[in-house]
Amino acid sequence: MQSENPFVADFVKMMNSAAGTLAGMGREARDSARERFKEVLGDMDYVTREEFDAVKELAATARGEVESLKARIAALEAKSDQ
Repeated sequence: MQSENPFVADFVKMMNSAAGTLAGMGREARDSARERFKEVLGDMDYVTREEFDAVKELAATARGEVESLKARIAALEAKSDQ
């Protein structure tokens, strides 16, 4: 049979409570930091992936049209030089 010292039992209970409290505080701090980070990012002018892809496609199309127009101008200039 094992005898239990009341001082040790109370100390163990207190340490378990402290560990639980610290773990809860850690979770709360982490969640709070995550929410703050989301707020900061939300205030910035970021675009969505869909918007980025749409503008990227428009830029590629415009680049192709510019190259086509450059070729036509070069052909017209060559024709007028003759």
